[in-house]
Amino acid sequence: MNIFEALRVSHETQRALAAQLLASSPDGPERHKIFLDLKRELKAHETAEERCFYVPLFEHDSTVNASRHAIHEHHQMDEMVEDLEGQELNAPGWMAGAKKLCEKVEHHLKEEENKFFQEAGKVLTEAQKTSLAKEYEAEFLTLRTKID
Repeated sequence: MNIFEALRVSHETQRALAAQLLASSPDGPERHKIFLDLKRELKAHETAEERCFYVPLFEHDSTVNASRHAIHEHHQMDEMVEDLEGQELNAPGWMAGAKKLCEKVEHHLKEEENKFFQEAGKVLTEAQKTSLAKEYEAEFLTLRTKID
């Protein structure tokens, strides 16, 4: 598995959780669980991705700006999650905020997959792609168990 394949595994999980969240009932207990699962997935993914994918790409002039942009989007999503955490799940406006978060997540994932992965693929060697995947997976699993 290379780094791009490893990252796409979490991307698909994020997409599935976002869809479940948007389809959840405001009065059902599943909304809270889905939101917590999405929060955990986003946090573990973004932290591992920054450490094991973006940081190595800062070494290349052609991928510095895209790396900064992606990290900025991670920060924006973190703020959206924090805003949602500060509200009741059935509060007016909560679902609108959740929808904005899910739209931001989808935008970010599409941008990575359709643009940034191609740029990164040009500067990373095949050996780096494989080793970064292993580093990412280990970091992601460690973080995933620590985040509440």
